[in-house]
Amino acid sequence: MNQTTNTILMIRPVAFRMNEQTAVNNYYQKVLDGLLPATVNAKAQEEFDNYVVKLKAAGVNVIVVDDTLKPDTPDSIFPNNWVSFHENGDVALYPMFAENRRLERREEILDLLEEKGFKIENIVDYTSAEEDNLFLEGTGSIMLDRENEIAYCALSPRADEELFIEFCEDFHYDPVIFEAFQTLPNGERKHIYHTNVMMCLAETFAVVCADCIDVKAEQKNVLKRLKNSGKEVILISEEQVNNFAGNMLQVRGANDELFLVMSNAAYQCLTKEQITKIEKHCKIIYASLDTIELCGGGSARCMMAEVFLPKA
Repeated sequence: MNQTTNTILMIRPVAFRMNEQTAVNNYYQKVLDGLLPATVNAKAQEEFDNYVVKLKAAGVNVIVVDDTLKPDTPDSIFPNNWVSFHENGDVALYPMFAENRRLERREEILDLLEEKGFKIENIVDYTSAEEDNLFLEGTGSIMLDRENEIAYCALSPRADEELFIEFCEDFHYDPVIFEAFQTLPNGERKHIYHTNVMMCLAETFAVVCADCIDVKAEQKNVLKRLKNSGKEVILISEEQVNNFAGNMLQVRGANDELFLVMSNAAYQCLTKEQITKIEKHCKIIYASLDTIELCGGGSARCMMAEVFLPKA
């Protein structure tokens, strides 16, 4: 299986704001005081559009779908949490923690992909788990090493262990389970809400914050699995995670050229040594996503749902 794809689905926001329902366990979200909701959304749209321009300039096939005003979905800009698209034609739909995020699942988006010549064979639907208050938020919760058939998951209120194991059985992945934490301003250690905030898997390397994994045996196991699968491990700090340096995605551009995509905040907080290590493997694309990061508590990777579906 391929680790990277040339086709990305992105949802352009129409009513982006800080989602009060997700802020309860996404400690990266902030309130932008004094800004009207319309101003916040306009800033987010501008960042989104500039980001898409950069991706397309690199030859990435970006499918942009406009969100709708109704229902109210302030986090629709992060589609990778509710859906994943797989090479065998499977589409997975995921149970979401926040009730207003469940409204992001739109059947017409799947129809649009089929209209664009992609083949959907089968829909694997985990969403009934919401009735039992169990959640697994797509490739936010699950980091897929597709080539080596290994899936990594940091357990949290949004990533249930049994659901993750069920996913791994259904999609034939070997599960690697651990817990990841962040330090809040008051000094408390709390679960990181999504694995993809502290970890990124590329074809030949991985970016990971080992310091977020408090149990030493788990930390050792994650690093060992990454190294044994042939990836160079590039370590980042918790401070860099706070600047979304873990929230990156490797994509394919024109002529199969590889790029690591991240936000401007992530790029600016990397050391020269870390940038050199990454650039040994691929080029870097970065875009300013300040408003989206502050209000949404997510960044560059969260905004891209990778499309691995076969062409009809």
